Amino acid sequence: MGDAHRIGVVGLGVISRAYLDTLLGHPAVRVTAVADLDPTRSAAVAAELPDARALTVEELLSSPDVDTVLNLTVPAAHAEIALGAIARGKNVYGEKPLAATLADAQAVMAAAEKAGVGVGCAPDTVLGTGVQTARSALEAGSIGRPQFASAVMVTPGHERWHPHPDFYYTAGGGPLLDMGPYYLASLVHLLGPVRAVIGAVGRLRTERVIGSGPRAGERIPVEVDSHVSGVLEHVGGALTTITTSFDGVATTAAPIEVHGETGTLTVPDPNHFDGEVRLFELGGTQWRTLPPSAGYVDGARGLGLLDFLSADGRRAPRASGDLALHVLETMTALLRSSAEGRRIELTTSVLPPALVPLTAAETWREPTAGRTAAR
Repeated sequence: MGDAHRIGVVGLGVISRAYLDTLLGHPAVRVTAVADLDPTRSAAVAAELPDARALTVEELLSSPDVDTVLNLTVPAAHAEIALGAIARGKNVYGEKPLAATLADAQAVMAAAEKAGVGVGCAPDTVLGTGVQTARSALEAGSIGRPQFASAVMVTPGHERWHPHPDFYYTAGGGPLLDMGPYYLASLVHLLGPVRAVIGAVGRLRTERVIGSGPRAGERIPVEVDSHVSGVLEHVGGALTTITTSFDGVATTAAPIEVHGETGTLTVPDPNHFDGEVRLFELGGTQWRTLPPSAGYVDGARGLGLLDFLSADGRRAPRASGDLALHVLETMTALLRSSAEGRRIELTTSVLPPALVPLTAAETWREPTAGRTAAR
């Protein structure tokens, strides 16, 4: 454990438990510090961790015992924490989106480049066997040349289950910025980067009612659009129609479908690491489920951070800041397109990350050679 990469976690809300379950006990990393705006929460979490101290945010960002900051704060704080970590010479890996605004995200990436540190960002679910098997099938020519795709996410809203859902309905939230990264990161893996977008938005109501926890029954304001639809033009020529909504009840649509000249491929929920990939070939009579052929088996939150830390000069991190920046620009361009009533061309692009070979759980849960290039 002496040379394990040292992680400091900022933000100890609901998602932090999933990350800690993956990282604790992994021989390549050690959680050395935790911080939260609620000091009692920090103390309680630190008491459960064998090597961690409960610190203030400022103390954690300045701590010599932290190599990489795991930023699990609400979206509105993503840029502030990332910039604070970078200013102190630390790598940062954060929850999605990279920042609440494109300008903030660009500032994070520019600061990291100047400081010579690494930036990684969720989602890492797209590195599991679901999306990666679909990508492998596409690259093997299973449907011929991809022509178009659809991506659909419909839910009544997270306030039904989250005890503190306010941030989902403020700047940096909404169905697109919250759930869109899963779908858009997947689409970049499957079809490549986006060249231009056209978007339209809606808002069903101006208030939401918290459905669980100590604040159940409390009304919270809705300050962002709760339904976003759009068309994505991929650099390779394929078109994707995308819908993300907190205003629907249910849908029978596949999370992602990719249609090609000789077949159609359905991709499982990109918010999960696995799931069935199904193929219907031209001239066939039924769907066929494809066995896993790529991806990290039995993936879990935090896997992207481990992949980030194992990247070296031969392979870039798969859950990278560059990908997150392109995804964020795609999302903000959809919102801007709706506001301005016109097609928006993107200024960023990114190479699709390397395909993940089929990797057994016992393999990725072991230490891997190398660390981030920044360390």
